[in-house]
Amino acid sequence: MEIKVPELAESITEGTVASWLKQPGDHVEKGEAIVELETDKVNIEVPSDEAGTLTEVMAAEGDTVRVGETIAVISAGGEAPKPAAAEPVQETPKETPKAEEKAEQPVAVAATESTSVADRPIASPAARKLAREKGIDLAQVATQDPLGRIRVQDVATFEVAPREQAKPAPTKPATPAPAPAAAPGKPEERIKMSRRRKTIANRLVEVQQTAAMLTTFNEIDMSAVMALRKRRQEKFVKENEVKLGFMSFFTKAAVAALKKMPYLNAEIQGDEIVLKKFYDIGIAVSAPDGLVVPVVRDADKKNFAEIEKDIIQLAVKARDNKLGLSDLTGGTFTITNGGTFGSLMSTPILNGPQVAILGMHAINLRPVAIDAERMENRPMMYVALSYDHRIVDGKEAVTFLKHIKDLLEDPESLIFEA
Repeated sequence: MEIKVPELAESITEGTVASWLKQPGDHVEKGEAIVELETDKVNIEVPSDEAGTLTEVMAAEGDTVRVGETIAVISAGGEAPKPAAAEPVQETPKETPKAEEKAEQPVAVAATESTSVADRPIASPAARKLAREKGIDLAQVATQDPLGRIRVQDVATFEVAPREQAKPAPTKPATPAPAPAAAPGKPEERIKMSRRRKTIANRLVEVQQTAAMLTTFNEIDMSAVMALRKRRQEKFVKENEVKLGFMSFFTKAAVAALKKMPYLNAEIQGDEIVLKKFYDIGIAVSAPDGLVVPVVRDADKKNFAEIEKDIIQLAVKARDNKLGLSDLTGGTFTITNGGTFGSLMSTPILNGPQVAILGMHAINLRPVAIDAERMENRPMMYVALSYDHRIVDGKEAVTFLKHIKDLLEDPESLIFEA
């Protein structure tokens, strides 16, 4: 049975092999995932439609594959064919009891297979990928695998050994490494960008090149919100089994402000402005492969507890790399919180095709003038609104941010506004 790249999503025609969850020779149950594919937005696990043995993989980790392309073969109910050179090699340890001879055996296995299978050593896709990146000849790599397959750890070990030996004997030949372009002798590391990271990079550059992006700032006295959370937290947790955080306040305030300033909840399509009459708020969260923006749907129709639960659920899925395309598409406005990492002030970049993004920052005690004679230390947060000046004027942007400030400095008013 052939395993083919499934339909990924609308407008996505290809992906990258992120990792093989099964290796040739492994048994696979029906419905069990055998490979993880990385697309521009999410990772997708491809399952087997029937039980059997994975006999062949046709793409290495890091390779780009297209929808409908065959990437693996599974023999139903059978076992993976064993390499021709594997059988006599399995008996070798019985005849070579010395530790030195056992240590030399894997080298012989690799050399035998490289000549018997069209000069191509049997190796896992991950091992081949690493060997290509490091310029290592797989025929020289030792393996402890009983079937003679070279795995990624064998390549990694082979790479380290020559460097360790080079200390006492600097003149001893070693596997050549690519010469650095500059600063010879200085340590550096090259890491291939993931498909998702490249997509993020391209879209951020595209936004900066196509949008007339400006940023306006304000500051919010968070005293009232913090006092309200302190008073209500215990009861809120008991009733909803989730904490009352800051994000639900900002989400509700953003929705209320968007209703008053509808051009910030819009996008440009050709020569038309599309005003969105719904409020799907993107919440930027950190994921293993970079920042992602899952969406809280219909935020205007949800209460504080529902918003907090949605945010927690999406954050967990992002951390575990389980976000689906439906979690990431269709947002109308985005909120990003650099304050979780200690950011005091920043200019967030638009999450195209949206035309505005709200940036939250760290809450710090700062002296604030209460009146002409009094100063108090208050918990203050700088907030930033980046917007596309093509359809949002400065007056609208400033008014929007001022409305956010007013609502959060009087949080009870959110009950009536949103």
